[in-house]
Amino acid sequence: MTAPPSESRSIGLMLGSVLLFAVNALLIRGIHMHVPAADGWVASLFRGAVGMVVVIAMFGWGRGLELSHLFTRPLLAFRGLLGGFGILAFYITVVHLGAGRAVIINLSYPMFGSLFAAWWLKEHLTLRSWLWMIAGFVGLVIFLGSDFDGGIGGYDLLALAGAVAAGGVVTLIRLLRDREHTSSIYASQCLASFAFALWPAAAPTMTLSPGVISLMVGAAIIVAIAQLAMTYSYRTLSVARGSSMQMLLPLLTATGGYLLFDETFTSVGIAGAVLTLMATWQVVRRPKTSTRLASNRQSA
Repeated sequence: MTAPPSESRSIGLMLGSVLLFAVNALLIRGIHMHVPAADGWVASLFRGAVGMVVVIAMFGWGRGLELSHLFTRPLLAFRGLLGGFGILAFYITVVHLGAGRAVIINLSYPMFGSLFAAWWLKEHLTLRSWLWMIAGFVGLVIFLGSDFDGGIGGYDLLALAGAVAAGGVVTLIRLLRDREHTSSIYASQCLASFAFALWPAAAPTMTLSPGVISLMVGAAIIVAIAQLAMTYSYRTLSVARGSSMQMLLPLLTATGGYLLFDETFTSVGIAGAVLTLMATWQVVRRPKTSTRLASNRQSA
């Protein structure tokens, strides 16, 4: 996972990560419905702890992972702290706002990521891509719009802060892709997630049965693979294109909710989903000329 993948492989890995993220979210939701103690803090704790074990098992002992870099490389440490905060903000707002409202606010992160990438990485985003990305976001608003009936409160602002953090994270991944191994980039997030959730989640975790713990570990392994695939794909994909594909996540999650938890959708919501799918495809289907030329210069 040191050499950059081909663009088609990166797209496949990114789409695969979206599917795995959706499976993880549905699994966590199902567990929490049956065992309330297995909340977002506990999920974050398992995500950090198990993720670190996975990344050490796959890339430790001279295979790319540099644990010392988590403490000696400021940019890598900042990526971990920012990612850890974003994960906790998402889980907290899912509990207090509901999944629909929290997800739609969080999925505004491609906008922030594109702005940060244009500022830090000098990535060029065409007007056409901006318009389609905005259209995709509007589609998500329509799809989950029934959750926006109330006013804006403190948890809405926390969700927005989490979205800004997520936009910064994907930009930092792109910035770190040629400086750090994929495993080290992911390990920084695992360490921060574990540290942030350890105190609030320690007591509830002790009450879980072995079966529930096994399911939480399985969910954490799934999300670890998803995170590694996403991080690796950013070695080739721009922030705008990669994060646009991640906008498919709430659609897949909602489909799983319909099949597994008897959730229903209106015709207007389905129309919003179709708009997001079409907009995401429009952003992904053509590589930007500037990005292609930059890649050619790097390989020359």
